[in-house]
Amino acid sequence: QVQLVESGGGLVQAGGSLILSCAASGRTLSAYAMAWFRQAPGKEREFVAHIRWTGGSQYYADSVKGRFTISRDNAKNTVYLQMNSLKPEDTAVYYCAARSRGNYYSKESYNYWGQGTQVTVSS
Repeated sequence: QVQLVESGGGLVQAGGSLILSCAASGRTLSAYAMAWFRQAPGKEREFVAHIRWTGGSQYYADSVKGRFTISRDNAKNTVYLQMNSLKPEDTAVYYCAARSRGNYYSKESYNYWGQGTQVTVSS
């Protein structure tokens, strides 16, 4: 059982930066890999970035690679998403998710989800 709470969303101008946080709680968090997904209005939820509590396994969607950085603070049980060079296309609700198995890029693999935080990038 994992509980996830996102924060840090907001309105930012194109080219700007934003940091999202995902506070995780629950027993045996190390059994879960963590990821960020996003969903824009009228579009399917898509993979953004992935990380594990131990080791690396940092993966990114092609659309954000080089601009976004996922990181973790194990002492705080928190995962972050540093978003730089934001584009209007990045506008979406961003969700934190946790999985115990399956493909890192597939939303169907994730067992737990946060409620989401809105990111709006203006042009």
